[in-house]
Amino acid sequence: MRTAAAILAVAAALSVAVFANDNISEALGTKRLARLNALVKSVYTIDYQQMADENLAKRRGDAAHGLDDIFTAANPYGTNTTSLYTYFTTGKAAKVTYTVHADGYPDFTRDAYQDKTYQTTHEFTVLGLIPGERNTITYKVTYEDGTSETRTITRTGASLLGVEEVRLEQTKQASDGTDLGDGLYAILGNDSDEQDFMYYYDTDGVLRGEIPLLYYRSHRLLFDDDGLMWFSASTKTFVGMNRLGKLEKIIDLGDRFILHHDYALDKDGNIVSLATDLKRSDHAVQDQVIKVDTSTGKVTLLADFGELLPDYKSSTTHSGIDESDPTASGRWDWIHFNTIQLLDDGSALLSARETSTIIKVNDLESDPTVAYMIGEPSVWDGTTYQSLFLSKVGDFGDTGGQHSITYVDDPTLPDGQYYLYMFDNNFGYAMTRPDFDWTVIDGISTAKSSKDKDSRSQYRRYLVDEKAGTYTEVSSFDVPYSPYVSSAQELDDGDILIDTGMQGVFGVYDADGTLLAQYKMKLSTAYIYRVYSYDFRGFYFAA
Repeated sequence: MRTAAAILAVAAALSVAVFANDNISEALGTKRLARLNALVKSVYTIDYQQMADENLAKRRGDAAHGLDDIFTAANPYGTNTTSLYTYFTTGKAAKVTYTVHADGYPDFTRDAYQDKTYQTTHEFTVLGLIPGERNTITYKVTYEDGTSETRTITRTGASLLGVEEVRLEQTKQASDGTDLGDGLYAILGNDSDEQDFMYYYDTDGVLRGEIPLLYYRSHRLLFDDDGLMWFSASTKTFVGMNRLGKLEKIIDLGDRFILHHDYALDKDGNIVSLATDLKRSDHAVQDQVIKVDTSTGKVTLLADFGELLPDYKSSTTHSGIDESDPTASGRWDWIHFNTIQLLDDGSALLSARETSTIIKVNDLESDPTVAYMIGEPSVWDGTTYQSLFLSKVGDFGDTGGQHSITYVDDPTLPDGQYYLYMFDNNFGYAMTRPDFDWTVIDGISTAKSSKDKDSRSQYRRYLVDEKAGTYTEVSSFDVPYSPYVSSAQELDDGDILIDTGMQGVFGVYDADGTLLAQYKMKLSTAYIYRVYSYDFRGFYFAA
């Protein structure tokens, strides 16, 4: 009895200790997260960036740094955890290639960006250090006469701020001889309840960059003519980052608008963004387009689709959510735009998830009018807009909740024709149209779970003929199912990158739909919004 009592006492003590340790761990985790959030918040200020600039200049000093005294600084601006600022000079004009090596990982080799192909001052960002590992960085300096020399340094990669995988699981390995290019996969929106990030992974699935965000997500990267990379760092913040990682422009949208899901640069270098107007009395959301002046930060409304499409809006049920406040109720998400593409003539193409419709708008920045629509016309029964639909040529089902539409201007096509491709979620549902029968679209799924074994999404490519008023499907193939989110991107080599967001997988396919390589990432909460590939030539790397 005494032995049993002693065992029970010890077990009880251990239980209390474990419970106490769990509480302590949770408290420490909460404090760490609060400190991290505060740090990232400070990074996204002009004062911090200016201070970082001054500190970098002070550390580098006035002394010359040649090949035998290369100056480096880890992540000097706080914007890319494992990056390495590099500076040195050479007696003769040269170009620079660097290779990052860490045991157990593939080497990462790139040509460093320079203003000129050959120059004597070399200042650039090295990407690709493996966190927590001993990294050997080899700099190869090649002169105009073809001669070269190398120098090697070692640096321990900084610890990650997040908990992402350093190497992704590859559920499909590229076969020998398959060339996946040298682009980096930007993970845009592995949304978290804690700290949010954007990540760069190489084609081996190895982490080569961790960019902390304020919150929410970045939706794509935009590159202007002044050497800045623009992206969203929260629902209210756009930033312009230079090649060294410094945030040169930080723009707050103010208290009226929040950005939503997509944006583009117009011909003047300003940002045109999908948005929600928080001041609306009817609480309509995700139905606005705004312009952000990247020089002044001024925000102006370009289009309110409630005014452009009032008949349809009034036919919908008042329901939805507000991404600026997930606990909010009574929102009216009647159209839910998720992509915008700007055309050279001032028009724009928009993808409306809630209506499974693609909408062309003329004169977006001056006097916007709806030019035409692509999709299932019966969704718009009882409104005045059905005459605006292009005619479908061929036997194929229309899209369901499509994402990531992309306009392709092909100079070999006659005037008035273009290609349009997308990730077709192939999911029929609209919260604001609860009585609509989506099965009128051939082959569409109504399954809300991405695990549904009978459902597939598609990559789809259309040929649009504006003069004839028609659209034709010219290419398509099945991809893993995701009822919401996801992306498609045609790569320069003809392959196609597909992100199936709700499954946390992305893969590269050839033009015939054969899967070449596939990667799986652990989800922070529910999905990865988008994955796009960028070669970063002319930015981080030589053009």
